[in-house]
Amino acid sequence: MSQVSKETASQIAAAHIKKQKYTEKINVAAVEHSSGGWIVRGTCPIDVGGHPWAEKFEVHIDQKGKVQSASYALL
Repeated sequence: MSQVSKETASQIAAAHIKKQKYTEKINVAAVEHSSGGWIVRGTCPIDVGGHPWAEKFEVHIDQKGKVQSASYALL
């Protein structure tokens, strides 16, 4: 069974965020290996009522490259 690399995990997370948040600007801050795969953290810009905000995200990716969960919070 092939493992997902750090770079691939980052790309998978960025693609997931782009699809969920309809944004092209994704800033990946950290990619950490965990026992179940990878945890990718970073920020992305969003528009709330005509005002730009930054939103942080955390995406959990399993060893096969599938997104397990994603969480978001305003900064």
